[in-house]
Amino acid sequence: MSSSEQRRELGDVEVNRPRLRAAGLRVTRPRLAVLRVLDRARAGQGHLTVATVAAQARIELGSLSAQAVYDCLAALHGVGLVRRVEFAGHPTRYETRVGDHHHHLVCRGCGHIRDLARATGHPACLTPPTAVGFVVDEVEVTFWGRCSRCAPAASKLARNPARPVLPPY
Repeated sequence: MSSSEQRRELGDVEVNRPRLRAAGLRVTRPRLAVLRVLDRARAGQGHLTVATVAAQARIELGSLSAQAVYDCLAALHGVGLVRRVEFAGHPTRYETRVGDHHHHLVCRGCGHIRDLARATGHPACLTPPTAVGFVVDEVEVTFWGRCSRCAPAASKLARNPARPVLPPY
């Protein structure tokens, strides 16, 4: 690891220690590693499965049980540092983009997930009637479709009724 990579990694630790403490969590190596993995993913794919988080955290720590990763993610989610996203037919994923009420676009072909800014237009369907007895604190909107790589293949399959287009899971 180059010295600049080491400084960047140390910077991540120095940023994440106060985040954990401010959230009321003990600072532990597994929590720092899990949070760092999710922070790095935010710039790229952004939505990681538990298996991916565990594999990447193990590279850093050497050894980390799956249960420890689940425990870290539960603790981080519980204090609002991590968002858990669950799309029908897909494994649960985690991200550190929290508190901005963004939406997701999921490709039915390859499963790629993309963050979207809040949906625009008339939100009437997003406002439940007040008579239902709930105080709404979160709304999740998921748009399903085909990414630019999968759309051409899907249109070819759609023209062939012997091969229906189905979600990947």
